[in-house]
Amino acid sequence: MALSGTPSSVRKHIGIFGRRNAGKSSLLNVIASQDLAVVSPVKGTTTDTVSKAMEILPAGPVLLVDTPGLDDDGVIGLERVKKARKALSTVDAALVVIDASFSPDKTDLGIIREVKERSIPYVIVINKSDTVSGAYAWKDMLPSDATIIMASSVDGTGIEDIKNTLGNLLSEGEEKPIARDLISPGETVLLVIPIDKSAPKGRLILPQQQTIRDILDGNGSVMMVKEDGLEKALSYDPSLVITDSQIFGSVSKTVPETIPLTSFSILFARYKGSLESAVRGVRKVESLSDGDRILIAEGCTHHRQCGDIGRDKIPRWLEAKTGKKLSFGFSSGTAFPEDLSPYSLIIHCGGCMLTEQEMAFRRKKAEECGTPMTNYGILIAYINGILRRSLSVFPDIQRLL
Repeated sequence: MALSGTPSSVRKHIGIFGRRNAGKSSLLNVIASQDLAVVSPVKGTTTDTVSKAMEILPAGPVLLVDTPGLDDDGVIGLERVKKARKALSTVDAALVVIDASFSPDKTDLGIIREVKERSIPYVIVINKSDTVSGAYAWKDMLPSDATIIMASSVDGTGIEDIKNTLGNLLSEGEEKPIARDLISPGETVLLVIPIDKSAPKGRLILPQQQTIRDILDGNGSVMMVKEDGLEKALSYDPSLVITDSQIFGSVSKTVPETIPLTSFSILFARYKGSLESAVRGVRKVESLSDGDRILIAEGCTHHRQCGDIGRDKIPRWLEAKTGKKLSFGFSSGTAFPEDLSPYSLIIHCGGCMLTEQEMAFRRKKAEECGTPMTNYGILIAYINGILRRSLSVFPDIQRLL
């Protein structure tokens, strides 16, 4: 996949936060070397988030996210602030931009305090350094352990320092595997991929693409079939079978118990750090009652058709399993409800279009509201009576059952 095609959910997200007119948009433009964001001396010019995909070494593909000023006011202004603050739940690092001409105020100090509380790596950028002379008079107001860079989008001061610092911050730690740690080099993984009317034309969906690449990175081989080719493909003795969750039931009947079986959705629950909580959350199904409200959350905004997995199949399967008449709410994309207290259970997709930070934020919100949260694949495996089998590749998680 070309760099320009790297999905946003795989890129490290860098949020740019600060007051109005601190020069956030100018910094975005000069870091990206493009005129992407509208720049004006008028306060509140940035009315929505602006994103730019680029590469910052050694971190690799990143997404720069410019946000509205956190000190905006008025009815519309407060909505902009809400949108800016929402970006905090998705970013892997933050640039806190402070105008060198003014002393840091409660807005600046507040955003610094919040990124620290969320354990988000951050850099303080004292912007417009070309407008002041001598030492920055208010440095002692800022955290002593913070990385502070004097910068100017006019003369380029500090821009390379910002890039280098971010690159090093975001390159720490190893990339997590999707499936490559489940096989040995040279082994074959069989992917079962239904091609129905909901499948995109001419391409595979993102979880399938990422899984294929991850297996190849582990020096494994990949074989792909539709469900009607499964039985013949098994003669090639795959070491692992990974299936689309919605055909879990039929695939499990065909794949011998001697061959490990799991789903893309379960793999991505682990990849996004939510597998354990999803397994614990599915237990709530056993105690659902008539009238309980269920939230079905998807990270993407694809066009829904008759037979959609989230809107149609899961509600139908869940009511059949429980024998209860349930009420369902739905969310998609970044539109995740602020108040989760009305829901007895949250059933989330694999989250392939969401960052790990966003998934962690959603899990935390659910925990704070006391609402169990599970995953499409976990739920469907449970409904089909194969949850233990689908988790056999993760013995530590299987012990939770």
